[in-house]
Amino acid sequence: MATDKELSDFLASVEKRAFKRTAYTVRDDDAALDIVQDAMIRLAEKYADRPAAELPLLFQRILSNATMDWFRRRKVRSAVESNFSTFEGGADDEDFNLLELLETQDGSLGAEGADDQASRAQMLHVIEHEVAQLPARQREAFLLRYWEELDVAETAEVMGCSEGSVKTHCSRAVHALAKALRAKGIAP
Repeated sequence: MATDKELSDFLASVEKRAFKRTAYTVRDDDAALDIVQDAMIRLAEKYADRPAAELPLLFQRILSNATMDWFRRRKVRSAVESNFSTFEGGADDEDFNLLELLETQDGSLGAEGADDQASRAQMLHVIEHEVAQLPARQREAFLLRYWEELDVAETAEVMGCSEGSVKTHCSRAVHALAKALRAKGIAP
């Protein structure tokens, strides 16, 4: 059983990444904040009695389900309203990580000047925009694998699909991102 401190520390450690992932998915910061908060509350209310090691996968699954619920509710609302008046380094490079593009030459994040920081911010903005343009399942697989650093089996469990589907979604996402980023002059 996770202690209150372990649960609190876990939620504090995932809140920013969960918000960013959800914001990419729903493309609405306010809705993303609500979804993440609801997922955190559900985890605390229903699964606080679970071991701390189980919390990450449980939370990811709860967050994915909450996001899908949001889309379902939005679809129903849209139907009702409408009745009344939507990178890759190369083909062989399976370990490509977009975030590696953002390291400074000496490998640190803090040893850069203002021009480097501005360049990094612009590049991050471009990458975030391109990730947001991915189809929903590709974006979800990509963010779970590379942002949340889940392995293929964990990602498949969270997404409720096969490991093969996860690999396919990730591969397509990486290819699409690489193509879009190259077109904008960003190369790995």
